[in-house]
Amino acid sequence: MRIQDVPTPCYVVDEAKLIRNLELLKKVQEEAGCRILLAQKAFSMFYEYPLIGQYLAGTTASGLYEARLGREEMGKENHVFSPGYREQEMDEIVSVCDHVIFNSFSQLKKYRNRCLGRTSIGLRINPECSTQGDHAIYDPCAPGSRLGVTLENFKKALQEDPDALKGVEGLHFHTLCEQNADDLERTLRAAEERFGSYIGQMKWLNMGGGHHITREDYDVDLLIRCVRRVKDTYGVEVYLEPGEAVALNAGYLVTEVLDVVDNGIRTLILDASAACHMPDVLEMPYRPPLKDSGKPGEKAYTYRLSSCTCLAGDVIGDYSFDREIEPGDRLYFEDMAIYSMVKNNTFNGIGLPHIAVLSADGDCRVIRSFGYEDFKCRLS
Repeated sequence: MRIQDVPTPCYVVDEAKLIRNLELLKKVQEEAGCRILLAQKAFSMFYEYPLIGQYLAGTTASGLYEARLGREEMGKENHVFSPGYREQEMDEIVSVCDHVIFNSFSQLKKYRNRCLGRTSIGLRINPECSTQGDHAIYDPCAPGSRLGVTLENFKKALQEDPDALKGVEGLHFHTLCEQNADDLERTLRAAEERFGSYIGQMKWLNMGGGHHITREDYDVDLLIRCVRRVKDTYGVEVYLEPGEAVALNAGYLVTEVLDVVDNGIRTLILDASAACHMPDVLEMPYRPPLKDSGKPGEKAYTYRLSSCTCLAGDVIGDYSFDREIEPGDRLYFEDMAIYSMVKNNTFNGIGLPHIAVLSADGDCRVIRSFGYEDFKCRLS
């Protein structure tokens, strides 16, 4: 079938665009001499893992389920970080992960002996270098952040126990979100000023995610220089963990217009929902790109796009079009591969979107559909 024929709502992953991203990431790996992992928290569509595995070094996880998925479906290097691990899951995590990264010295101490000789142990550090502007919700370096060990607490742990770093082979920091290489360069300076003497004692340094490497204006050359300099200075293996960059601009959410309501604002009622199918629209917030549309008032006909849920604030945004939009028309939201499928919910009993793949020849194939049982089984 063609993309205009898929059942709605439906996520469609464009494999040609996915491959374009992966080719660039592979180039960075080769020229920088680093290892790039897919951050599954952004994109966990494991149907594409065999393809992704042809380009990247492996996967990284935020807990047991993602760790199992990475091991089972890609089977390459598999890393995990969590602010806190559950006692009953730890042995399985260690059995499927090549790197286990701890958020604190207390977690490290608790699980060290279960990791030694079985996996490479890492510790997350906090460079205390904020680059997020006013968006503290996305800033792991915001004052009071629970993420990573600050230098003060790092030194305190070593003063209390000189063997506190026993078994630790790597350090990890993750401070970026949809950012360019200049912010990485700035963060690296802060990390080196605080933790440089410890980095030199390690086998590897993980620079986390948030690197928007496949964005059109991203400074790839600066990223490569940063990685090379760290490798040359400290003699460590370097890891990057992008999530968005892997599938950036490589997906669509196809939706159908169910009705048009005009109570002072002309509103399109869609079978897709911000609250259920693209919650970052409400959480960040942001206005998702929409094919063949413009800003309000830019084109002849302006509408507010909303959903069929009961949430009054389930509003996607205001858009304009060259023609009037009618029930039965289809709209195509763009950049919907990342942080969409992984954040779905069934609020109001709204069904989960179908998942499809668009091949390079234009053929579109539905690979997964969801129904009532997928809603029901989560509730009892």
